[in-house]
Amino acid sequence: MGKNNNLTAVSLRKLAEEMEVVNLDMLQDKAIRSITADSRQAGPGSLFVAVPGLTVDGHDYLEAAVKKGCAAVLVGKGRCRGWKHVKVACLEAADTPKALGQAAAGFHGHPARRMLMIGITGTNGKTTTTYLLESVIRQAGGNPGVIGTVNYRYNTVEIPAPFTTPDPVSLHRILAEMADNGVSHVIMETSSHALEQKRVAGIRFDAALFTNLSRDHLDFHGDMDSYFASKKMLFTEYLKQDGKAVVICDDRDDSDTDWGRRLLYELRADKALGYTGKKGRTLVDCGFSGTKVAVREARESLSGTVASLATPSGELQVRSGLVGTFNLKNLLGAVGVAVALRIPGEEIVAGLACAQAAPGRLERVQAPAGVSVFVDFAHSPDALANVLQTMRRLTTGRLIVIFGCGGDRDRGKRPLMGKVAGSMADVVVLTSDNPRSERPAAILRDIEAGLWETALPRLRLEALLHREAMQGYDIVPSRREAIRETIRHARPGDVVLVCGKGHETYQITPEGRFFFDDRLEAAAQAAVINW
Repeated sequence: MGKNNNLTAVSLRKLAEEMEVVNLDMLQDKAIRSITADSRQAGPGSLFVAVPGLTVDGHDYLEAAVKKGCAAVLVGKGRCRGWKHVKVACLEAADTPKALGQAAAGFHGHPARRMLMIGITGTNGKTTTTYLLESVIRQAGGNPGVIGTVNYRYNTVEIPAPFTTPDPVSLHRILAEMADNGVSHVIMETSSHALEQKRVAGIRFDAALFTNLSRDHLDFHGDMDSYFASKKMLFTEYLKQDGKAVVICDDRDDSDTDWGRRLLYELRADKALGYTGKKGRTLVDCGFSGTKVAVREARESLSGTVASLATPSGELQVRSGLVGTFNLKNLLGAVGVAVALRIPGEEIVAGLACAQAAPGRLERVQAPAGVSVFVDFAHSPDALANVLQTMRRLTTGRLIVIFGCGGDRDRGKRPLMGKVAGSMADVVVLTSDNPRSERPAAILRDIEAGLWETALPRLRLEALLHREAMQGYDIVPSRREAIRETIRHARPGDVVLVCGKGHETYQITPEGRFFFDDRLEAAAQAAVINW
């Protein structure tokens, strides 16, 4: 099927051939002009796909879609029995979420097949790696497009990202726009939610990268093994038979927490996946030693990273403005993907050197003289530990961290983050993140329970920040006050980290959603001090 510009209709029978549907022989053909899983968007010429969700089931909205005038519905297996709407075609599929992606891909003429597709999954590092690869691919003469947490972008177009990975209908429409506008490579963050919910159905990736795995989203996945299984799907179900799998492993850690090593073992052990034969999928491991892409030597400072990396195509001398060991791992992953795609080494080095930093990922913002202020997206125990560990080595004064935890999300990580902060920072300021429907005070109490396990005493913020070489923590529920007062009292040599929200420009509270940008708040206070 060719591309569809939404001005022409697609045969329902042809769409059904794209999907794994039953009763195809009995199908009455229709002209389909749109596809949706939202009954409110159904209308004349639309195919409504009934997808079971976490809180609602699309099958409960079949009548609403019919009343809107849809031409056809796609339902779960056995749900067409007793179908009374003779003018509305009814299709059945054993897996409607998967069928939705397949239908959306077919409707737009499979745009992913017209571009080289790169998928990135992992708890942390996905967004930064998209910026690195975007620069490398552009340096190598490609025209990259990106679908990720910050935005969906290509050429001069930037679309705000409501989700890291969009729903299948939106995803294939965006891919079609990219393909139509000359995009050659798509770099896509593929979240665990998206993989589990089959939002990337209808796509086969040319290359896939695993960055890491640490505690997050357990309110959705339940446990770490289930979380890992969702990430693994990118390499078992969505990678082409001749695709390139790139895995970062922390080969300095022999514990069971090295999920990268576990992924490598499982991919190699399953012969059916084709990772061990001379033909088929290629596996590239990245780490600090004993891997195809490895760090020979590295130097870090607050101004960036210089590293010598061994690769199958030769040694690369890499320079980057990114700071910290966790960012060195991001550089490893980007190099691993670029090498797997056979991009020349000199273009990899040049692309990394000029790569734009990801917004809100250890982003340096305006600060008072002698003070360093960074905004970071770290919102999990591991991410917070990584950024604090990096800054601990590079800080000559006090290491001060401001953070909170989001409401209506995994409560179990809250005390863990409190303990991490209390163990690694000199000063901890607990404040609101996105409390959503929860009371901020309740969230802060959960985090504080972790701080009680550390040696940090609780002191008033003003006294804490005024007294020389003092350590401790305080709770300041107002995020604006926490940021401004902390920066106001910071001293030369101090490093202030504002963590949790990164690039976000809003705060969601029980009272509603409001504009809020950590970077602007920090810069505003710094401007007052410098003036």
